[in-house]
Amino acid sequence: MSADHPIPSDRARDLVTGAYDTHVHVAPDVMERRIDDVTLARRFAAVGLAGFVLKSHYVPTAERAEVVRGVVPGVEALGALTLNGSVGGLNPVAVEIAGRQGARVVWLPTVDCANERASVSALPPGATLPMWAALQAELAEQGIVAPAIEVVDAAGKIVPALHEVFAVLAKHGMVLATGHLSGPEIVAAVDAAADAGVRRIIVTHPEFTSQQLDVDTQRHLAGRGALLERCFTTAYTKKVAWELLFDHIRAVGPEHSLLSSDLGQPFNPPVEDGLALLADRLLDAGFTADEVRTMAVTNSRRVLGR
Repeated sequence: MSADHPIPSDRARDLVTGAYDTHVHVAPDVMERRIDDVTLARRFAAVGLAGFVLKSHYVPTAERAEVVRGVVPGVEALGALTLNGSVGGLNPVAVEIAGRQGARVVWLPTVDCANERASVSALPPGATLPMWAALQAELAEQGIVAPAIEVVDAAGKIVPALHEVFAVLAKHGMVLATGHLSGPEIVAAVDAAADAGVRRIIVTHPEFTSQQLDVDTQRHLAGRGALLERCFTTAYTKKVAWELLFDHIRAVGPEHSLLSSDLGQPFNPPVEDGLALLADRLLDAGFTADEVRTMAVTNSRRVLGR
C-alpha cells in the first residue's frame, strides 16, 4: 500500500462528522481489499462517521453488516445487494430475502449489465482499471461468466422482472441504486421505480465512464427525487476530471447530490478518509461548508432513513 495518500484537513473532518458513506468495498470480498469491515467500523467511530453501506458486486452483505453492528455498536454498518449474475440477476426473491435481513440498498446490475460489458474498454488514458474487471476477464476465460443482464426491452421499456424488483423495494422501503446502467436505462429505471412507489433512489456515480450522464439527464433524475452520487474515486482515479464533477454539482444543485467514497481498493486512500478528502476538494473549488455538509451528512442520512 502506498503511503503517499493525501491527508484530510481538520475542517473537512468536522464537516462530514455524522455522515454515512453509502458506497464502500471492503473485506471479506472475492478480491483484495484495503481493510476489513470490523476494522473499518472502528476507524469510522474514531473519526466521527456514523456508518457505511457494504457493497459487493457478487454477494449479499446484510448478514455481514449485522455481525459488524454487534461487534462495533457505535457505528452502523448496513447491508446491501447487487443484482449481478451471482445472485440471479434481476431476482425479486433475492431482494425479498435481503429486505427481510435488513439490507438497505439494492444496486441494479454493475459488472454484468449489458452496458458495462460494452463500456469497460473505453477508459480514458491514465485511468485506473477497476479491480473487478480482472475478475470478470478471468471468469470469461473459464467460460463461466454470467450472460449480460438486460433491464429494458427492444422498445426501451423496463423488463417485467425489474417491475417485480421495484415492488419489493417499495414494500421494504429500501434504497434503489442504479448500478452501471446506461443513461437511457437509468432514466427508464428511475421513472419506473418512482412510479412504483420507490422513494429512496441513488443514481450511481453519474460521471463514471460507463454512465457519463449529461446535466439535462441529471436534472430530470433529480426531479424524480433521485440523489446524484458523487464518488471520490471517480475523479481521484482519473476516470473524470475534477472540474467536470464540480460543474455537474453546481448545475444540478448540491441539494440533489450525495457524497460517497467508493473506496476500499488497496492502492487508494484509506476508506475512512474518503468523505473528508472529497470535502476538501469541494471546499477548495469554492463550495460552501453548508453545501458540503448537505451533500455528505444531510443527504446520506436522509436517503438511508437515518
